[in-house]
Amino acid sequence: MERKNISRGYKQPRVWNDAVDLYVLSCKLFLNFPFELKKTVGNCIDSAHSISRNISEGYCRRSIKEYLQFLNIALASCGEFHSSITSFFRARQITEDDYEQLDSLHYNTENALIQLIKSLQQKMKEGDWSDSFIK
Repeated sequence: MERKNISRGYKQPRVWNDAVDLYVLSCKLFLNFPFELKKTVGNCIDSAHSISRNISEGYCRRSIKEYLQFLNIALASCGEFHSSITSFFRARQITEDDYEQLDSLHYNTENALIQLIKSLQQKMKEGDWSDSFIK
């Protein structure tokens, strides 16, 4: 059963779902990394997980300024994640196919996040945001 309320609205934008998918794919692809690289891989997985967590935390804060702040933190986590997978690929620690899967999903997530930020910046500029639970 899907439970819905106003605080779970962060699940509606595609970007949150893509970010969760990025985390899931990262866990799957990095599962069998050698022990010596577990900390590095763990940091990469955490940066992927940080994207969806910051989207949801910012949304639940209700303030547009705080929401934007957390979305920008999520965007920074996107950069950290991309840097990690690029390093893994250049070091030949992941295959080209794995890199392409991760990079494609990351690219979609990052661009959707940028579009969400732009949209909210426009709403803030126009004063078109309500942080009230009362309609």
